[in-house]
Amino acid sequence: MRDKETLKQEILDAFHFRHATKEFDPNKKIPEEDFRFILETGQLSPSSFGFEPWRFLVVQSEELREKVKNTAWGAFGKLPEASHFVILLARTKVDTKYDSEYLQDHFRNKKKMPEEFMANYLKRIEEFQKSDFNLLDGDRPLFDWACKQTYIVLANMMTAAAQIGIDSCPIEGFNFEKMNKLLADEGLLDDGHFGISVMCAFGYRVKEPNPKTRRPLDDIVKWV
Repeated sequence: MRDKETLKQEILDAFHFRHATKEFDPNKKIPEEDFRFILETGQLSPSSFGFEPWRFLVVQSEELREKVKNTAWGAFGKLPEASHFVILLARTKVDTKYDSEYLQDHFRNKKKMPEEFMANYLKRIEEFQKSDFNLLDGDRPLFDWACKQTYIVLANMMTAAAQIGIDSCPIEGFNFEKMNKLLADEGLLDDGHFGISVMCAFGYRVKEPNPKTRRPLDDIVKWV
């Protein structure tokens, strides 16, 4: 069994390895079992109240890749060269409001909550959405809150990929309305139950990046 210091160094090495890869080698493909591992780290990621308000679209269709490439400026240089391309969707208010059918099914049938406990849990979620975070004024606040959860997934997937020598690049470079229209036209948003949050390309780098630079730890951490 590896000692703690060795494990810590391996994790830090992965963080130093990871960078926003701009050019991927089109001749190198991620093995199926390796990419499933990356997806499972996303599946096991935490979410507020255990909502799991996400869906991962693994875009392998060459036709759809071309459409995404020509719609999202941030994806233009990554497709079709990336081995795998994931669009992270977030659930909309239809599914994340405290009284939604999705949450009823999720907590009853997926989380196996007892009915009385579930009723109290949903009441707490209602208070949180109404008062604590003021998320019910319009459709966007709850959606943006769900999007925050997908960034936990994004970070975990990129870190897991780096730990097994796979490169990645997170992508926010797109027009929100245009990408949602494209995905809706393709029948991928379940009639308004989902919207695009962020995207990520995975594969293998063409060239080595510049050394990683960050602000000093003492500059960003304050012990209070």
